[in-house]
Amino acid sequence: MMAKVLMKGNEVIAEAAVHAGCRYLFSYPITPQSELVAYMAKRLPEVGGLFLQAESEIAAINMVYGASSAGARVMTSSSSPGISLKQEGISYLAGSELPAVIVNVMRGGPGLGGIQPGQADYFQATKGGGHGDYHAPVLAPATLQEIVDLMQDAFDIADRYRTPVYLLGDGMLGQMMEPVEFKERAQMDLGPKDWATTATRGDERKVTNSLFLDPQELEEHNHRLQAKYKSIMENEVRYDTYLTDDADYIVVAFGTVSRIARNAIKKARDNGLKAGLIRPVSLWPFPEKPFIDTRDKVKAYLTVEMNAGQMVEDVRLQVEGRSPVYFYGRTGGMIPNSDEIYAQIFAIAGGDE
Repeated sequence: MMAKVLMKGNEVIAEAAVHAGCRYLFSYPITPQSELVAYMAKRLPEVGGLFLQAESEIAAINMVYGASSAGARVMTSSSSPGISLKQEGISYLAGSELPAVIVNVMRGGPGLGGIQPGQADYFQATKGGGHGDYHAPVLAPATLQEIVDLMQDAFDIADRYRTPVYLLGDGMLGQMMEPVEFKERAQMDLGPKDWATTATRGDERKVTNSLFLDPQELEEHNHRLQAKYKSIMENEVRYDTYLTDDADYIVVAFGTVSRIARNAIKKARDNGLKAGLIRPVSLWPFPEKPFIDTRDKVKAYLTVEMNAGQMVEDVRLQVEGRSPVYFYGRTGGMIPNSDEIYAQIFAIAGGDE
């Protein structure tokens, strides 16, 4: 067994990407993910890779497009405003069916906002973000060790379905330090990427493209994309549950907020309230089963987020009105603490805050 090492979250993201086979990073520094870029600038040349600091986020995502077209495992990283600038390029990646991993270490917003952690990019990541009918799988780790595992999954999903994939964290996850273990995992064998633009003279000319001037041809392309998204929804759902078997009240949270929610649930249990937790790990595709299993049995759900209310809409869709769904959020970089979440559970249960 490999020894655990104490690392900062942004550096864990970077090292996990290297272990997953990533050899190219095109990015631009922005707080609170700049350590990721600095780490990769030193690390990638050690494994025969390349980091290039682009002149802008727009340039970075188009460099990703080029490297992915050539069949490389490639990544870009940024924080909220930088991800917004990449949206056109992400739509091009989806339209051209090119694999890539996009890391967003979220900060408070809107606008330039602040450098403290936030979760207000949920809509942007899960509802497309850029123009056109497309989806990108979204994975949301809650611990640094989970980053190690999900980074490998992110690259595998990207290659398996030829799609951009998000790893969605926040400033707290990027800046915290925890011991992690980098376990060796067998690389997924996808065979040759015969779609890549690496054909030699005499071979069939390979082109990556998202432009279809014939509307019927474009519609057929969209049908193929939607069939792919349906397959992702059937095969790539990930979630975690905690004490939900007998729960009367279920908290729904993702990422680092879910860790805080666990402490609130323990306090609720200590005070006679049967509380549990559903933690979506894949934010798209959003998990259905834990809600189907609980929505006819629980008294209420409480969705807790570092935003003004975004994932709560997906929770309400899954609950289908069969149980009340409440929301508690902090914004602007403020982080909900366990006492606040417990107070919300207590109030929902009919107590006094």
